[in-house]
Amino acid sequence: MSGESPASGFSFCAKIRRMKKLTLSAIVALLAVPAFAQLPNPYGASVNLDNARKIAAAAVAEAGKNNLKMAIAIVDTAGDLVYFEKMDGTQVASVNIAQDKARSSVRFKRPTKAMQDVLAQGGAGVRFLALQGAIPVEGGIPLIMNGQIVGAIGASGGTSDQDGQVAKAGADSVK
Repeated sequence: MSGESPASGFSFCAKIRRMKKLTLSAIVALLAVPAFAQLPNPYGASVNLDNARKIAAAAVAEAGKNNLKMAIAIVDTAGDLVYFEKMDGTQVASVNIAQDKARSSVRFKRPTKAMQDVLAQGGAGVRFLALQGAIPVEGGIPLIMNGQIVGAIGASGGTSDQDGQVAKAGADSVK
């Protein structure tokens, strides 16, 4: 006998391979959850204007060092704009994108790269697209001071990796 069930049309070996594939997919999905989980840090008092300027300056310096033209947005804990800077020659669309990345990052309490990574895995991660205000593109990072989230930075104007690098430079300047 060939090992095929006339009712199902699948061989026993094919069923085993399918079960292994489903099990592996479930394990990968479960392992991805901690990386996507929101930061445990509580919200604190919002970033002030002086600190927002310093954070943006660090991000602009990183962009300039790499010959990138960027828009940098710093938002408070509610996702409202505190400070914005657009370098000369930055594409027009980056103005809104930088603000959206920062807002998404602070409201969801995680870097937008975490959202991008979950979406890239497909499957259940695609549901992320249905969440209002979620921007699953690298370049938004929460700002943490004294263990509390005080806002977020968003950068736009390069590739996702470049946006993330510039935002990280700004975020790292407050640690």
